[in-house]
Amino acid sequence: MPHSFNKIWIHAIWATKERMPLMHQSIEQKIYQFISAQLGEQGCPVRIINGMPDHIHCLFLLSPQKSIADVIKQIKGSSSHYINQNNLIDDKFAWQTGYAAYSVS
Repeated sequence: MPHSFNKIWIHAIWATKERMPLMHQSIEQKIYQFISAQLGEQGCPVRIINGMPDHIHCLFLLSPQKSIADVIKQIKGSSSHYINQNNLIDDKFAWQTGYAAYSVS
C-alpha cells in the first residue's frame, strides 16, 4: 500500500496521586487548556478534556508517529511540571502511576 491511513481515537484516563481531589474548578480549565496545547504539539488533536477533582478524561486522535505510552508520559510529566511551576495548588502536585486508554469510534 503506497499510502497509510489511520484514525485512532483514544479515550485516556489518569488520576491524581493517591486520588487526592486536587483539581478544583478554579484551576481545571487552565490544566485542560495546557494539556490540550501539549497534545496538539505532539500531533494529537484533542476532541474534549474533562474530569473530576481526582482524575481526567481525555479524548484525542493518536498521531501515527507516537505510541500511547509516549504521549501519556509526556502529557502527565509536562502538566504536573506546569501545575507546580505556576503554583496552581498549595501542595506539590503529582499524577498517579499508570493510566487507562481505550480506542473508540
